[in-house]
Amino acid sequence: MAIYKLFNQDNDVVSNVKDTVSSGMWENGSGTLTAFYTSSVQSGSSGEHYLDVYGSPATTTTRKTQFSVAYAHFNGSGSLGAKGVDGNRAAATIYRQLSNTLLGPNENQFTFAGSGDHITPKYVYALSVSREFLREKMDPGNWELRLGNAGGKTLRFIDDSGATTNPTVNQGGRVFNIVSGSIATGTAVTHKTATEQQGGAYGLFYPDLGILVFNGPVLNTSASLSTELGSNTNGDNSFKLFSKIASGSHFQSRREEVITSQHYFVRVPNQEFNFSANPTFATASDGSFSISSYYKNPKSFITQVGLYNDSNELLAVAKLSKPLLKSFSREALIKVKLDF
Repeated sequence: MAIYKLFNQDNDVVSNVKDTVSSGMWENGSGTLTAFYTSSVQSGSSGEHYLDVYGSPATTTTRKTQFSVAYAHFNGSGSLGAKGVDGNRAAATIYRQLSNTLLGPNENQFTFAGSGDHITPKYVYALSVSREFLREKMDPGNWELRLGNAGGKTLRFIDDSGATTNPTVNQGGRVFNIVSGSIATGTAVTHKTATEQQGGAYGLFYPDLGILVFNGPVLNTSASLSTELGSNTNGDNSFKLFSKIASGSHFQSRREEVITSQHYFVRVPNQEFNFSANPTFATASDGSFSISSYYKNPKSFITQVGLYNDSNELLAVAKLSKPLLKSFSREALIKVKLDF
């Protein structure tokens, strides 16, 4: 009775199969966050630089950071510190980090689409998705962030990837504009394009890094943020953005990742694997079939497939959803897919 069967590498194994998979980006594969929390005891000085945002309250001991928000100013305004004054100028530090990560080698300041007074503003707001939930990249055209404002109006943001056939690519990967719109109907609907936005576009979206950079002055006016721009002062601006996100109660997003697979075609011809090593298959006294009808017509049931290396070490087990009947009059072809 055969136990092992070798694969024909030319006919039975297909390697390096790549599939793009889209899934809900947040914890447990959820596609939408509707509740947002921060920590009142964010460790060290990181709270001056950014705020971690959670999807569950502090009483949930296993909660994880979903994304972080930050305020950044080219000169450090709105944060403690200045030339000759103690302080770390956190806003300037964050601005340098963002520009070094997202902008080209000859650029040091963010420039937004459109026309008006805020095409190249001194300050921006940023949102960065946790690497654990981003995995590989955000799915362009499949996210919507809502912000509440003082007037009771909800601001809805999406990207303009649906209207962009040749996106800009720079040090931060692909770049799309953040625009006013919604994906509530399942299809992106833009309320106002980047060039139509008064004063300058709302922001820039970097899907390959999971980062949203908002035009500070434009967002400040639209969302009534009351951004503090004084020197050597803790403006708590990151928290102001968080408050608007919490008020909006909606961050819908999907992520994309490329899954590399290896396919094994397990071929079971009619003459093989019709017997079982299970002790109940035959009687212990004389070795006859436990089921008399199996005489001259044995049957077995395939429930799982084991993959072994050349040393007969078990590497993986594929389980069938239900037992598969096997006999001299039945053959089987089982595809085992391993994802990496």
